Amino acid sequence: MEEFICSVEFLRGPADLLARVSSEAGGIREYRGPDSGSVIDQVINDLQEEFESAPTA
Repeated sequence: MEEFICSVEFLRGPADLLARVSSEAGGIREYRGPDSGSVIDQVINDLQEEFESAPTA
């Protein structure tokens, strides 16, 4: 059985990169940065904290 965990979108703007993350526990949030590495690091850190603190089923 599959269940929704999260959705991640990466969008490139004229001056920066935007990541939009959506999950049931954290809702919708956005991260911006000048390069992909910094934005991806922000997304990874946030999701790691969210999933480590989530109750196991």
